[in-house]
Amino acid sequence: MNSLNRSYALLYRMDRNEWLKAKIDQLNQTGLQRSLRTVMSAPTGRIVLDGHEVISLGSNNYIGLSVNPKVIKAAAEAIQEFGVGASGSRLMTGNCQLYAKLEAKIATVKNTEAALVFSSGYSANISTIPALTGEGDLILSDALNHASIIDGCRLSNATKQIYRHCDVIHLEERLAQSAKFRRRLIVTDGVFGMDGDIAPLPNICNLADAYDAMVMVDDAHGFGVLGKNGGGTVEHFGLEGRGIIQMGTLSKAIGGLGGYVADSHVLIEFLINHARGFMFSTGLPPATLAAAYAAIDVMQTTPELRHRLLSNARWLRTRLIEAGFKLLPGETQIIPIILGDEKMASRFAEALLARGVYAPAIRPPTVPEGTSRLRISVMASHTPEDLEEAIAAFVAVRSGLPFNSH
Repeated sequence: MNSLNRSYALLYRMDRNEWLKAKIDQLNQTGLQRSLRTVMSAPTGRIVLDGHEVISLGSNNYIGLSVNPKVIKAAAEAIQEFGVGASGSRLMTGNCQLYAKLEAKIATVKNTEAALVFSSGYSANISTIPALTGEGDLILSDALNHASIIDGCRLSNATKQIYRHCDVIHLEERLAQSAKFRRRLIVTDGVFGMDGDIAPLPNICNLADAYDAMVMVDDAHGFGVLGKNGGGTVEHFGLEGRGIIQMGTLSKAIGGLGGYVADSHVLIEFLINHARGFMFSTGLPPATLAAAYAAIDVMQTTPELRHRLLSNARWLRTRLIEAGFKLLPGETQIIPIILGDEKMASRFAEALLARGVYAPAIRPPTVPEGTSRLRISVMASHTPEDLEEAIAAFVAVRSGLPFNSH
């Protein structure tokens, strides 16, 4: 490269960095800048965050399985037997024999014929939705669906229409006008990760039957929590056998990593051949597979973990309401306090952290404009003392800030 070209390259980098810095400054001014915090301990009810012990109200390790001794033992044994990596995609050399056991386990819990494990829940959604739909098809998506669903819809060549959050009347209006489309797919979260409410699956399924539509449920926050056996949202409503495509993750209540789709043998075979995120991703580490299998087994055989989780959530929800906080209605382990303003949400979260409670501020684009919030997620491992201390911190911060909940 000659001196003139080097000068042009240097100017380009300077211009690029100035532009990037301006974008970051803009985020900071509007209260939307994000930064990484360092967790220096295992993810239990109390963690060491950036060097300080705090009560964690931001974890998805809902029933504590990531630190369960049986799960850790299974992971360690798998490392000894199979090593630390998969060595390739599942269609090449990465299909460790542990996959078959795990997928059979998931299918049993979800009461489906088969299941397929992906490298993440995000990968499962952005792979499955485009595989199932294309040009000439219609996707009907809840307004508050997870970003991975939104991106999966974008990657599809299908037409996408949004229906108002959990509004089955609006969904039916959309379906009534969908006759020109070849296929219809209704996709929804089971438990909405930022609002904590549950999709009206029985009504959605009835509409799907009436209008010949497929239904896909992202059960990331329901699996391992809801249902008699922890099977998730579908089991919660008793909708097994209704042909619902059940997607979920192994990174929330199951405490590890990975995503899955559970449905019929034929759908799983179809995804193996058409889901690009499956076809072109390296397989999960053997320890991750073994840990997930053990965690699901513990979840099934220790229902008191799920019961304690939901009991803790009910207690904390009741106490927050008694303290004057206005919460979104719900019955799950996710409790959002809507603050509206992005800067207020950030200030409240930082003030809580200074008092030893971590409850992350959630702001756009994760949630819609004007709905910034604290997203509280409870764990089965929280003690009564943890929750009492957390309530005291919320009340103290509330009295010290110009608080205006919606």
